[in-house]
Amino acid sequence: MVSKALNKKFDRIKAREEYGIEPKRVRSRALRKLLSNRLAVVGLIIFSIITLASIFAPLLTQWDPGKINLRAMLQPPSAEHWFGTDKTGRDVFARVLYGGRVSILVGLGSALLSAIVGVSIGLYAGYRGGWFDTVTLRISELFMAFPQIILVLMLVSIVGQSLFNLIIIFVVSGWGAMYRLARARMLSLREEEYVQALQSFGLSTARICYKHVLPNTLGPIMVNITLTTAMFILAEAGLSFLGLGVPLSIPTWGNILNVAQDIRVLQNNWWMWLPVGAIISLFVLSVNFIGDGLRDSADPNLQG
Repeated sequence: MVSKALNKKFDRIKAREEYGIEPKRVRSRALRKLLSNRLAVVGLIIFSIITLASIFAPLLTQWDPGKINLRAMLQPPSAEHWFGTDKTGRDVFARVLYGGRVSILVGLGSALLSAIVGVSIGLYAGYRGGWFDTVTLRISELFMAFPQIILVLMLVSIVGQSLFNLIIIFVVSGWGAMYRLARARMLSLREEEYVQALQSFGLSTARICYKHVLPNTLGPIMVNITLTTAMFILAEAGLSFLGLGVPLSIPTWGNILNVAQDIRVLQNNWWMWLPVGAIISLFVLSVNFIGDGLRDSADPNLQG
């Protein structure tokens, strides 16, 4: 009971030092700031529509995304097939909906896992310092020294193509940026008075890092997660377009776009690549809009 009371007291002291106001008021002001950003609201709407449509795909289409129908090959958009059909008669609209599940899972899942790994190591390393901080910093620099797309291509060629492998590769190649962000934030916060007060009370390093300091780093981390999500979705689409991403048997936005390698498809069968290309662009733009809104609302220096 005493420990919980002390934690609540330290949280209030921390909020006053960071913002000069209570945490509930901070959250409500940040929410109002986010909702007043029109682009962020538009991004939230587009993101929600595409995500929910992918989740509830069976309710929106009767077609199986993998079912081949040779009698319906290369049909243009119609009342029966909203986005037309591909070379094997598969419904493109169904493939876009079901492919969104995998593409969003790869992008958002990889970004969240990268954040968990990078932030966990970055906060601890920044707080403790010493040899652990030096070693982790050099490891992150080693991964960030390579262009990410080259590193991803190299790892894919080594471990092979699969959905699980692609997520792990994105995490391995993307945790460094999250680590450096969390570490830099910890280096600036560990000298604050409330952190020194926590140290004087003998709280453990893990509790100080992940309970009391972590909330102060969530703003820039959330922004970075949104931007990383968009980057990973584009990376998956690019790799699948080249045939190096998720196996072609699994519908993803990148695998659907793979048919655009054929110049005849580009010229004569626009419905096979244009709708999914537009969906990818809209989704990535919506995520970037959300990230901009979160950045403006989460930064205390920009709150009015």
